[in-house]
Amino acid sequence: MPTTLRICSYNIHKGFSHLNRHMAIHQMRECLRGLDPDICLLQEVQGLHHKHERRHHDWPDQPQHQFLAGTDWHSAYGANAAYEHGHHGNAVLSRFPIQRTRNRDVSLSRLEKRGILHCEVRLPDGEELHCLCVHLSLTERQRQRQLELLSEYVEHHVPRRAPLIIAGDFNDWRVRANDWLPLRLGLTEAFTELTGAPARSYPSSLPVLRLDRIYLRGMVARMVAVHWGKPWSGVSDHALLSVQVSLP
Repeated sequence: MPTTLRICSYNIHKGFSHLNRHMAIHQMRECLRGLDPDICLLQEVQGLHHKHERRHHDWPDQPQHQFLAGTDWHSAYGANAAYEHGHHGNAVLSRFPIQRTRNRDVSLSRLEKRGILHCEVRLPDGEELHCLCVHLSLTERQRQRQLELLSEYVEHHVPRRAPLIIAGDFNDWRVRANDWLPLRLGLTEAFTELTGAPARSYPSSLPVLRLDRIYLRGMVARMVAVHWGKPWSGVSDHALLSVQVSLP
């Protein structure tokens, strides 16, 4: 029998709603628990922020990845941007144990810190699933270089036969990564495979731009969904993407 998993990718906007109208990290945790994914790849996760701690009486005592994980998921975090009052980056939440993690800095500018968080997840049958959580640049030239760095990293650190997920905020509104990654790494993009195009994921109130992706290798996408509108539009500026996959 194939293993079936529910995978999510979500830019959580540092725990704030669209335009930073209000802190939404508590509501976000309830939304994620209601969705109940097996693995969630998160971007713009606040690891520490002293100013928010002082400003919001209900600011979580834990880093956001640990707060969202609670007792339901294992978690890992990789800081990308560090500043005087804190830091933020990518995170992975997993129903299954996370065996190893690496955080690869792919920043190409002092003003825009970006990274790739690589987690090796041990599935119930003992197989290792490689999860790469990605947040790429706002500029086209830097994104193209970061896609090259991502491809080189996968070729050196992920076995060719191992199941692989690369997901996150690619900021790829021109859909260039969809040509590059399948050709270079043999990946399929879940929404493109099932609907013909990447998902519209931004803004979460009425998605127009195709910024977020879920790429797969060694597994088959069975069902995809874009979680936008209420309540999701009240907890982040990006819609959450989910895919149900089967592993042979």
